[in-house]
Amino acid sequence: MQVLACGLNFADLLMARGEYQDTPVPPFTLGLEMAGTVVATGAGQTDIPIGGRFACFSGKGGLAEFASVSANSLVAIPDDMPANDAAAFMVAYGTSHVALSHKAKLLAGETLLVLGAAGGVGLTAVEIGKLMGARVIACARGEKKLEAAEAAGADHLIDTSTNDLKETVRALGGADVVYDPVGGELFRSALGCTRPEGRILIIGFASGDIPQIPANIMLVKNISALGFYWGGYLKFRPDVVRDSLNELIKWYADGRIRPHIGATFPLRQAEDALALLRERKSTGKVVVEVTSL
Repeated sequence: MQVLACGLNFADLLMARGEYQDTPVPPFTLGLEMAGTVVATGAGQTDIPIGGRFACFSGKGGLAEFASVSANSLVAIPDDMPANDAAAFMVAYGTSHVALSHKAKLLAGETLLVLGAAGGVGLTAVEIGKLMGARVIACARGEKKLEAAEAAGADHLIDTSTNDLKETVRALGGADVVYDPVGGELFRSALGCTRPEGRILIIGFASGDIPQIPANIMLVKNISALGFYWGGYLKFRPDVVRDSLNELIKWYADGRIRPHIGATFPLRQAEDALALLRERKSTGKVVVEVTSL
């Protein structure tokens, strides 16, 4: 595949440090997801057209002009879908859609609390939560990030740098589902404002702090903690991912969702792009434009 664009993820930073659960054996090239055109196929491969445009979750290799990927990892994209949008699409939207619909079974009318709501996956959780009919409370640090969450459809905004998360959410009636890609103190605060029979989606630990879950609180409030790793479904339930992505592509074609790309960089500035993620200065997705056609 000729790579046109690569979407960066927090997991890329973890992989660079050898701390990600699916870090490949070195040496390898970073870049979990990409978009591009097929320039050659393996012997006997007849289902993938040369010149076809695809998005791809390969787990590595996106920060390069060409990548060798499995045919099973390719998802055809609409003709009018720019490569940057396609490269920013799979992980962020796929994570939030499967987590909210398949794992947490979010219902219309429920309250969804999104932590890290201005990040790559956080904004898609806000967007998809609203499309599923939930009331969405978005949490982020700073006015600019909260503006992005509001634009994605959030009903309530909480600046976690100046407000007490637990008390503010309690005043809003509590949360039925918590979407947490952050961990740390925010997880502990969210636990205190989750309603009885609520579900907490453990998406990741961008704070670097993996919280310990107090089982007594889970018991007394009948709360469920749901571990969620989108990449894992590719191994044991690929049908779930495939069905989700097919639905999401239709939503995109219908104009119901659009990736929020906060910054783009050329390939020669890939380290600057990673630094933007590392310093938590990005809003939405960071995309590296690899090849211009």
